[in-house]
Amino acid sequence: MPTSIYDFTVTNIQGQPISLANYQDKVLLIVNTASECGLTSQYKALEMLYQQYQSQGLVILGFPCNQFGAQEKGDSKEISTFCELNFGVTFPLFEKIAVNGDNTAPLYQYLKSEAKGVFGSEKIKWNFTKFLVNKQGQVQQRFAPTTKPNAIEKDILKLLS
Repeated sequence: MPTSIYDFTVTNIQGQPISLANYQDKVLLIVNTASECGLTSQYKALEMLYQQYQSQGLVILGFPCNQFGAQEKGDSKEISTFCELNFGVTFPLFEKIAVNGDNTAPLYQYLKSEAKGVFGSEKIKWNFTKFLVNKQGQVQQRFAPTTKPNAIEKDILKLLS
């Protein structure tokens, strides 16, 4: 049974395995993303947060997902290029994953069990659901897809201090 997110290894968008233990002592904002969603513009706000607080220990981890309205059809190269060209994304992106259902990625099984949604639901409702993780790898909060990244800034700052 995992005790923190540091117990997981995920695959980055370049196809390489990455241990989340590499992010120890960092505050993480983990987001399931999509390129063709009404909320895709959040990439820009996420990147702004990353640029502003990266030096203080914030890392944003983007996990593309095609489970909501088939809004992330591309392969890893297409997703990476889209994010870089359209939103200047420099925060780490990972391979496309499932966040709900039988094939849910183990990391997302853990995140959902640690920070349940409205009415205790574990299901991810839509693209751009956000999980805030402290420097010890413990999930602190879950934010709805419509919660704008800058609305989370005060919560991030508390964990960075």
